[in-house]
Amino acid sequence: MKKIMISIWIALFLLTGCGALDGESGYRRISMEEAVVMMEEESGYIILDVRTPEEFGEKHIPGAVNIPNETIGTEEIPDLPDKEQLILVYCRSGNRSKQASEKLADLGYTNIVEFGGINDWEGETTSES
Repeated sequence: MKKIMISIWIALFLLTGCGALDGESGYRRISMEEAVVMMEEESGYIILDVRTPEEFGEKHIPGAVNIPNETIGTEEIPDLPDKEQLILVYCRSGNRSKQASEKLADLGYTNIVEFGGINDWEGETTSES
């Protein structure tokens, strides 16, 4: 009986471990509302806008850093030296921010939070660089 229980326990552990890895994105997705709260409560984070420089120049969240999704690849990113820093990622509608978040996770960044697009942002924006 004891061997059966141990076997079941090991099987459950292995299945759970595989399930956690399967489809794991390496970043968290949160709502715009959750992002606003996080920005109010946290400190030392980076807001990362992954749209084009032209889109960024038209309007962006104050204090955001612009690194276009298309430029994120396999090379280190000098503007993001701390791979453990909280990085809040957005784009226009949410597609590029998901792509960029996945690429950042693949580069070893461990605290990536994707919150969609500026189209849904109700807070302050600026057109200053």
